[in-house]
Amino acid sequence: MESARTQRKERLGVVVSDGMDKTRVVALERTFKDTRYGKTVRRTSKVKIHDEKNESRLGDKVRIMETRPISRDKRWRLVEIVQKAK
Repeated sequence: MESARTQRKERLGVVVSDGMDKTRVVALERTFKDTRYGKTVRRTSKVKIHDEKNESRLGDKVRIMETRPISRDKRWRLVEIVQKAK
């Protein structure tokens, strides 16, 4: 009996560094309400992603997907470029 593969996490982020070969740094922003005061808080985390064809550039909005470990820091890969930087 085959078990279906679980849904992988997908996120939208912005490329903040493209200096490495086949690797990009993407900023992921999440917003949530503070539990005590109710104020909306923004938190940014940066992840390294695998970009096989070196097609994304600085400022691009990209969709990324969780994947197996590719290197020491890379656990995400590029799915598509949603919006090119102006």
